Amino acid sequence: MRVVKAVCGLMAWCLGSAIGTAAAQTPGAGEWKPGKNVDIVVQSAAGGSSDRSARVAQRLLQANPAIPSITVTNRGGGGGTVAWTFMTQHPGDAHYLATFSSTLLTNHILGVSPLKYQDFTPLSILLRDYIVFAVKPDSAIASGRDLVERLKKDVTSVSFAFATARGNHNHVMIGMLIRAAGADPKKAKVVIYNSGGEATTAMLGGHIDVLVAAPANVIPHIQGGKARALGVTAPQRQAGGLAGAPTFKEQGIAAVFFSWRGFMGPKGLTPAQVAFWDQAFARLVQADEWKKDLEKNAWAEDFMASAETRKHLDGENELLARMLADLGVAK
Repeated sequence: MRVVKAVCGLMAWCLGSAIGTAAAQTPGAGEWKPGKNVDIVVQSAAGGSSDRSARVAQRLLQANPAIPSITVTNRGGGGGTVAWTFMTQHPGDAHYLATFSSTLLTNHILGVSPLKYQDFTPLSILLRDYIVFAVKPDSAIASGRDLVERLKKDVTSVSFAFATARGNHNHVMIGMLIRAAGADPKKAKVVIYNSGGEATTAMLGGHIDVLVAAPANVIPHIQGGKARALGVTAPQRQAGGLAGAPTFKEQGIAAVFFSWRGFMGPKGLTPAQVAFWDQAFARLVQADEWKKDLEKNAWAEDFMASAETRKHLDGENELLARMLADLGVAK
């Protein structure tokens, strides 16, 4: 998946400084700020990366004096469709935000959901999330190369656990590895869970062979000796909790891939409402606490404000449609 250039530090600093002054003032004509509680609607159950990013954002946005209060509501199910359908019931109301990822695009491409990204108001993309393939320490699959060789012999001999929807970034990555093994991605043996946390539990319990998940879900278990990383889809080794985890690339497997995570509002938000959230998220990514959370969760910052997010989604939609068609899973 292509890497999009992040907004430069100077621009984000300027936006952050602007809201630091403006947020404490009474808005004038044409300005907007929340007049009641803001609800962040999470597309998955508690414990996954979307939930984690929402709760980090909740904590940091709550420090903004222009926001009266902010809550997080988990509406998992349907690979995100339950949460996003709820958002369509609140057009024009900027007091509702929702987490979103590439699943919003792939659900529509696969025909799983009638909802398109054009049915909402994209507000920001905050981070890039690489994918980790992990197993129990006693697994016979010892490396990324071992996994590919096993898939080459019998693609149905390995079961994969991931969240939260068929055809999402985790599923695409499984398909890429199966293709690298010269096998048919449509024959992949997969089990889909409502959150990355649930998928991780399934792997740790021995119910599934390989976990395919965001780093934050598996790092504590790798550090505690309860899981072993087979490969990371980053272009180079990552710092922190993934420092000892090999990339697929260094194992000779062409698998550099990532997802992105951000926030959107209901359709029909006004320019003033969008401007408020542009400033709020620009301020969020400048906080020292945000930098610490990036490192803790093995996230890569890739901040985009609303306008750049919309352009990014246009390109990603075309790219994912081609990739899913190539993998033979598109509608």
